[in-house]
Amino acid sequence: MTTTDHGPLLRVEDLVVEYRSGRLRAPKRVIDDVSLEIAPGETLGLVGESGSGKTTIGRAVLGLAPVTSGRILLDGTQISGLRRRERRDRARGVQAIFQDPYSSLNPSMSIADILAEPIREGTPASRRERVRELLDAVGLPADAGRRRAREFSGGQRQRIAIARALALRPRLIICDEPTSALDMSTQTRVLGLLRDIQARTDVSYLFISHDLGVVRAMSDRTAVLLGGRVVEEGTAEQIARDPRHPYSRRLQMATPVADPVLQARRREERATLLREQARSAAA
Repeated sequence: MTTTDHGPLLRVEDLVVEYRSGRLRAPKRVIDDVSLEIAPGETLGLVGESGSGKTTIGRAVLGLAPVTSGRILLDGTQISGLRRRERRDRARGVQAIFQDPYSSLNPSMSIADILAEPIREGTPASRRERVRELLDAVGLPADAGRRRAREFSGGQRQRIAIARALALRPRLIICDEPTSALDMSTQTRVLGLLRDIQARTDVSYLFISHDLGVVRAMSDRTAVLLGGRVVEEGTAEQIARDPRHPYSRRLQMATPVADPVLQARRREERATLLREQARSAAA
């Protein structure tokens, strides 16, 4: 795991998350003994199929999912298990960008009000100036603040969501499938914006996705999640090019490539791997 001389910005230690679906039923374990670290200015990609638990880890870091056991520390200070008010105070250091830009923005509020809402300090004039700074940071004109979310495209709405996440100058942003609802060209532009913001601000990202190709493009390191457990971790390039775990290889083979011959070969390799795993499970 990559750290700086001062230690990681985020440390997740032996995290367990369980949910109860009924009073008499045994709890369902959705995160099982996960440990992760993110250094300042680093992006850790968390990749896995739907149901692997990756969003639950992000929600646990945000204080939105219960932590059954283990610890979550931000810059050496524990942020898991805090009371609501304490969690709100700590939330300044961690913000989120969610998957759906259509439902994550209040349609009844102007963009200026959406961006100014989390900003408590300063005068009205200083908050208006901060809103202008945020719109400029994500490539939107100043007059966008007077409009409402329904007037913008999906890519523009996700830029607004990014601006809102930046409002409190967080040190860590949880990016939960932030481009999966966008078309390919818009996705590329939004990913480029996230990289530019990181270069300017040194913010860290926990980048959550089911797409190994997107994770490779965004991340310094990648952790592969299966059934609530990390089954492989390494540099983003190593996981994308030479994964060791069979599940990681399945994700690699499912990643689209431009070469039709290579794409066909990957489909056949994935089918062969799935057949081999099915035979091993039946043996």
